[in-house]
Amino acid sequence: MSEIAKLQIGENTYEFPLVKGTEDEVAIDIKTLRGATGGVITIDPGFKNTGSCQSAITFLNGEEGVLRYRGYSIEELAEKADFLEVAYLLIFGELPTQEQLDKFYNDILDNAIVDDDVKKIIDAFPKNAHPMGLLSSLTSALTAFNPSSVNVDSEEEMYNAIVKIMGKFPVLVSWSMRKIKGLPLNYGSRKLGYVENIMKMMFEKPNEEYEINPIVKDALDKLLILHADHEQNCSTSTVRVVGSSHAGLFASISAGISALWGPLHGGANQAVLEMLEAIKADGGDTKKYMAKAKDKEDPFRLMGFGHRVYKNFDPRAKIIKVAADEVLDDLGVEDPVLDIAKGLEKEALSDDYFVKRKLYPNVDFYSGIIYRAMDIPVEMFTVMFALGRLPGWIAQWREMRLRKEPIGRPRQVYTGENYRPFVKINKR
Repeated sequence: MSEIAKLQIGENTYEFPLVKGTEDEVAIDIKTLRGATGGVITIDPGFKNTGSCQSAITFLNGEEGVLRYRGYSIEELAEKADFLEVAYLLIFGELPTQEQLDKFYNDILDNAIVDDDVKKIIDAFPKNAHPMGLLSSLTSALTAFNPSSVNVDSEEEMYNAIVKIMGKFPVLVSWSMRKIKGLPLNYGSRKLGYVENIMKMMFEKPNEEYEINPIVKDALDKLLILHADHEQNCSTSTVRVVGSSHAGLFASISAGISALWGPLHGGANQAVLEMLEAIKADGGDTKKYMAKAKDKEDPFRLMGFGHRVYKNFDPRAKIIKVAADEVLDDLGVEDPVLDIAKGLEKEALSDDYFVKRKLYPNVDFYSGIIYRAMDIPVEMFTVMFALGRLPGWIAQWREMRLRKEPIGRPRQVYTGENYRPFVKINKR
């Protein structure tokens, strides 16, 4: 294969080097394009064919349904590691020793207290405020309580910023849910693990001791692992672009939360449950809605099936489907909405229309089912996505800053009016 790519514009030919990744991905390095050609740029709406960076964190092959963190398959990590191990792996590049993991968690626990004045910010929000808006605001507010900027040349300062956000973010997540449920704001316990503390802070009632259900805990652990990173998606790209201005970690993650909020990104699992509720309200006829989904003239969209990146089965969905079945069996939840979900799943996996198009249930479909069974409010689903994605955002921000990447500044092709002289208001 040639080591260069040639671009011909008119009678002029320009050469650009090729960049090859460790998984044989090939990119054309066009950083000198504009200067070499006297102003020519590329245009790629949505950046579907544009690599914004080189990264050593996550490998994704949508055609073959492959997802790996730092070289480890998502299947093996979900089976053998816990969320905190995976978080360490993503952020620092290697799986931790027991000593490293213990130190990491103890340092996180040391930072798992939020300034009490943050509660005043929560009190100022109405009870019906969307928890994603609340979480984004609270994360951004952490900057006010931790005003010193991070010296990225100092490993100690970088590490301290990381354990600080890893400690405080689950508190903000739990407080966001307890706000909408009208429950008192609480804290975790040093006797519990990272995920167990998340469950305690979210679900513990003031008049009874909370007991950890190991099957639910295992399912939540897996969900957080599966959502921990996903290459250069909308929110991750946002974190890197905001961080490229040398904005701090808290501010960059707050921006990522806002990007994740959209229904085409992190809001997809919420959209699944809203669709299931709508089907239930219309009588619960799954066959009717499967037919509507196949009708090109019908505006109905079947949420939670297929994936923008994966052209095969979402590898994360294979893992979490098993956990979803285990949770539903263990909790014995009787819920017509979940019955509709299982009906849609069964029909989609056996219907030739969906099988031929590989429109399989994705991770958003199964995560919504598990969160519903756990009695997590539907508006909290995207918040749970953010909780899982936190270590990925941190890893991407850290990598971008350590590599001293330039500030993100896309170009555009202007399509507006040409020069026009100003006309005074009395002559318009």
